[in-house]
Amino acid sequence: MILTIGSSRSRSNKQQTAFTLIELILVMALLMIVLAVSAPSLQGFFKGRNLDSEARRLLSLTKYGQSRAVSEGIPMLLWVDWKQKSYGLRAAAGFVEPDDKAVEFTLDKDLKIETENRVLQPGTVSQNDRIIGNLPTIRFLPDGSISETSPYTIKLSQGQKDALWIGQSTNRLRYEIQKVHYERLQP
Repeated sequence: MILTIGSSRSRSNKQQTAFTLIELILVMALLMIVLAVSAPSLQGFFKGRNLDSEARRLLSLTKYGQSRAVSEGIPMLLWVDWKQKSYGLRAAAGFVEPDDKAVEFTLDKDLKIETENRVLQPGTVSQNDRIIGNLPTIRFLPDGSISETSPYTIKLSQGQKDALWIGQSTNRLRYEIQKVHYERLQP
């Protein structure tokens, strides 16, 4: 008795199926047309995501700075350099030298960052809040509060229309993302 292994059809009965070169070219042409039509709308999507993610990163840094000030019992400074398009967090000078936990971030080339102080003129800082030149800083105190001289809002913008503000909450205990900039009354 002989056992047959495999298919009972003979190999000559099988037909080979494949795509022709013309079919492949047509599919590629259709894909290119779809990509060309959808690219402008996708560009706007990614542009908005960039601004939103940067605002969330800055907001996270404010929460981290406040938490670190309370847990370590030392003032923390979140500085903003609008000329270099960067910002960072470090311990106040004289408390921890060097600060091993200091962080610095650089903005994407399309983004801008600005600060607005509540008490002082926009872009200025008090003498005791300077850490690098004349940069505005948010000063988180060891009790978890925010210094009076800290910027009231930080504006992140991309282009002429897109902007988000990181502003102090109404109780002045933390910062929050604000989609619309509200004019605050000066004290």
